Amino acid sequence: MSTVDFLVKLRDAACMIKDACEEQLEKMGPPRVKAAPAVKEETFNLLKFDPQQGVKIGEYDVAYKPSNLEDKWIQAYNILRNSNATINDRYHGQGFQFSYWLYGEGKIYRQKLKPKQA
Repeated sequence: MSTVDFLVKLRDAACMIKDACEEQLEKMGPPRVKAAPAVKEETFNLLKFDPQQGVKIGEYDVAYKPSNLEDKWIQAYNILRNSNATINDRYHGQGFQFSYWLYGEGKIYRQKLKPKQA
């Protein structure tokens, strides 16, 4: 095994541990108050998303900047950027079917929200 392979595996394991800790802290701590999104999901539904499959997160979609109308893509991108939407802190609101986030340049990600359990 190369040093690079070892470091990648170590990094991935550390991320999994961090995610598990955050999940437990979220369950144990007081609920976070998060401002409701000011836009409707239609802003994102105007984009063309391509389906993807990931080992860790399963099914998700990606909207690539060159595949969309520039003004619509930039509007959605700016909303997510200004909200600091990341894979660990995704953008969504009440009634949304998907959560949205940014990672890298020229891409907007989304994933179907799981139904809330009572």
